Parts: sequence; C-alpha cells; structure tokens
Amino acid sequence: MTRPPRLRVSEIFHSVQGEGTRAGVRCVFVRLTGCHLRCAWCDTEYAFYEGTWMTLDEILAEVERYRCPTVELTGGEPLRQPATPELLARLCERHETVLLETSGAVPIDAVDPRVVRIVDIKCPGSGEAERNHWPNFDVLSPRDEVKCVLADRADYEWARGVVVARGLIGRCPVVFMPVHGRLAPAELAEWILADGLDVRLGVQLHKTIWPAVPRGV
Repeated sequence: MTRPPRLRVSEIFHSVQGEGTRAGVRCVFVRLTGCHLRCAWCDTEYAFYEGTWMTLDEILAEVERYRCPTVELTGGEPLRQPATPELLARLCERHETVLLETSGAVPIDAVDPRVVRIVDIKCPGSGEAERNHWPNFDVLSPRDEVKCVLADRADYEWARGVVVARGLIGRCPVVFMPVHGRLAPAELAEWILADGLDVRLGVQLHKTIWPAVPRGV
C-alpha cells in the first residue's frame, strides 16, 4: 500500500502577515522543517530540526480551522521537501491567496503559477550570497515578490546593484528589509530616498506587535 505524501511541519499558526507587500493581512502560516542555509541573521533556527510529520490532508484540515483566505507556506526552506508543490496546488484550490516564502536557493519553476512566490536574494551579510539560484529571477512574474534582507550599507549597495542590473524593479515588487535590531529602518529609508530607488521599504511588523514572542506570530 502506497503511503500518502507527507511533510514535516514545524508549526501552523494564525497571525497577521509581518513582511512584504501584504504586511498586516490576516494569514495562516504553515512553517515546514528543514533548511540547508545558515543565514547569520536567521530568527527561525528552531525550524531547522523540530517538526511533526503530517499528511497533506491533515495539514489542509488544520489550515481550514481558521477560515482565512490567505495562507503562506514558509520555513526553513519549504521547497526542500518533495511534497511541497502538491500541497501548494491543493491550497490554491481552497484559498484566495497562497504565498510561498523561499530562500531563493532552490529552483521555483515547478511551483504552481497561482502561487505568489516571495523569493529572497541573499546578500553578503547573510553569509549565504553564493547560494542564490540566479535562474529563479528570470522566471518571476508581476504577481511574485523579491525580498532583500540587509545588514548594513555594504549589503544595500550590493542589493541595489543586483536588482538594477537584473531589471527586477518594475518586473515585480522588490522589498528591502533591514535586519531587525541591526540596521535602523530610518537609515535604510535615507539611502533609498537619496538614490531615488523604486523599491519598497519593509520592516518585520510582527516584531513590533509581539517583540517578546519568538515564534507562532
């Protein structure tokens, strides 16, 4: 008898979207276990190893409990698990908006086109810039998003060069986000304004709302 597809799940929770163009929107998050990157500023290290195996039907049933039109699959790196594309496709049948948060280090071309792909560009300050899978940025559509997490001025200048050289501004929303507690949002805003750079400044809204809560928000 064939075993039904499963995913190892770190947590499923109901919160408000903390990042990107949908910040503040009510959302159900499915955080999967496992990541092959070790970004210097990572704030979800618990998802590297913790988790419970769940069938896709079990995951869908838990998500449905919250009666929420927006769902995000995140990690860890969710695309490291083989059953992730199938879960995303099934979520698209049930929910108005399905988001995928990915490190940008894994190919995204097999993801259902109905999914909004939020793709990181890893900057040098992360320690993982050499892991960017650059072909991802050739297949982005206007519904997708690019996110650059910046630790300092050097990261900003590097990211600015990448998004301009690759023509990402105008292809899809590009969000520049400071590492929380390390780079002041006001300083990043000044750099963006001085350069007239048409990116969006993002902050981690959930860390403002729940500063002492490390997970489940």
